[in-house]
Amino acid sequence: MMNLGFVSAIVPELSFEEVISFAAANGLSCVELMCWPKGKADRKYAGVTHIDAGELDADSAARIKACLQEKRVFISALGYYPNPLDADPEKAEFYIAHLKRVIDAAALLGVGTVNTFIGRDPMTDLEANFKRFASVWPPIIAYAEGKGVRIAIENCPMYFTKDEWPAGKNLAFSPAVWRRMFETIPSKSFGLNYDPSHLLWQQIDYLRPIQEFKDRIFHVHLKDAKIDFDRLADVGILATPLEFHQPKLPGLGGIDWGRFVSALTDVRYEGPACIEVEDRAFEADLDSRKAAIVQSERYLRQFIIG
Repeated sequence: MMNLGFVSAIVPELSFEEVISFAAANGLSCVELMCWPKGKADRKYAGVTHIDAGELDADSAARIKACLQEKRVFISALGYYPNPLDADPEKAEFYIAHLKRVIDAAALLGVGTVNTFIGRDPMTDLEANFKRFASVWPPIIAYAEGKGVRIAIENCPMYFTKDEWPAGKNLAFSPAVWRRMFETIPSKSFGLNYDPSHLLWQQIDYLRPIQEFKDRIFHVHLKDAKIDFDRLADVGILATPLEFHQPKLPGLGGIDWGRFVSALTDVRYEGPACIEVEDRAFEADLDSRKAAIVQSERYLRQFIIG
């Protein structure tokens, strides 16, 4: 049975305790909690800190666990989504160092998964990025494995804004790339945070990979996307993706959620499935974003009962 939850990035104003109380009050069993280092975010939905991995110690971990137990909510994963393959060595080093702190925090809290990005230098080709991946990532996965923590890579291309052009800032954008990633690092602690919406707008079948990568799907994001086909016909696939698509709440875009959940149940997926809100129609204020989570939960209950 899957566990329905949400991603905390959409409610940065709330404290950890408020996030967990909101989940409990709305029948959600888990939350993916953001663990960015405190400070100014460099992009939308980033920079949110609901658990400060750099300051976590045994006492604060105990308080977090007590709150979770009281509210009967669990942490699906700790989330931190930087660019570990950044072309700037100082930035890449900083991102990797904090990612290891998040892994340490997950181990201390007994959370089995950390969600993140592979990263990518958008100005170089796939082969150059794979060469860096093969150097940078094996030690990170080995570090996580030694802590008893799995790493789940979200399949978002990070290919939206001008600074991410022309190739995006996350290598793990397609099944062909995933296959090569897992051949390079066969560790069972290395997998996917599977988001069907990113495949939809790339015109990739979002159902077919589930069977092949069933043992690598550690976490699922529930986000929809709407493609403006008239606009796509005008600008073409080489346009920046936000010119022809937009993120939507589950049920308001092009994902067939019945078929998607059916495909997950076919492979006996029983992990977390977390609502991710990035729908611009629901961003006006905190109440609108909370309502977006509630609306998504109500829609998804026809498919997911956990």
